[in-house]
Amino acid sequence: MEKYEKFTGIAAPMPLVNIDTDMIIPKVFLKTIKRSGLGVNLFDEMRYDRQGNEIPDFVLNKPQYRDAQILVTGDNFGCGSSREHAPWALADFGIKCIVSTSFADIFYNNCFKNGILPIVLPQEDVDKLMDDAERGANAQVTVDLENQTISGPDGGEISFEVDSFKKHCLLNGLDDIGLTMEKKASIDAFEAKAAQERPWV
Repeated sequence: MEKYEKFTGIAAPMPLVNIDTDMIIPKVFLKTIKRSGLGVNLFDEMRYDRQGNEIPDFVLNKPQYRDAQILVTGDNFGCGSSREHAPWALADFGIKCIVSTSFADIFYNNCFKNGILPIVLPQEDVDKLMDDAERGANAQVTVDLENQTISGPDGGEISFEVDSFKKHCLLNGLDDIGLTMEKKASIDAFEAKAAQERPWV
């Protein structure tokens, strides 16, 4: 997983509430265990009609939001089943940050494990960012995880809270495997000692 760095990107407005994981990535696309290639099917049933044509009115199909890296969303984002394919699809599309008043717990934790920063803010702050996002190509928002701030296109700054351990993992690009590999020297030493003490094992 790549280290999470300060970035400036387009914010796309998705004010719907209760966007569940089946809306994020429909179950028909869960056959793969690869993290790549799912971005094209992100929000599939909202992005495409039954013939596979793009629905022009869907926010991520609009020219100004095709390269969005931030989603500003309604309440309870990521509810429903616990499929990890949901953050995989978001990350593969290029989403690096999601802002909402609340997230489903499992989805929230899965985001951190897949290099996405989910930010919980009061409704008034989400409303401000939603207004910024409505500006289209001018909706440039800066996310600074190190300093825990979001800066809008007019220079206004919003602070956010994040768990210190999850922050450490994102800033250092550590998923569960990466965290384990940080202890590689201790693991190797333990295994070497165990092999000497119990060669029959």
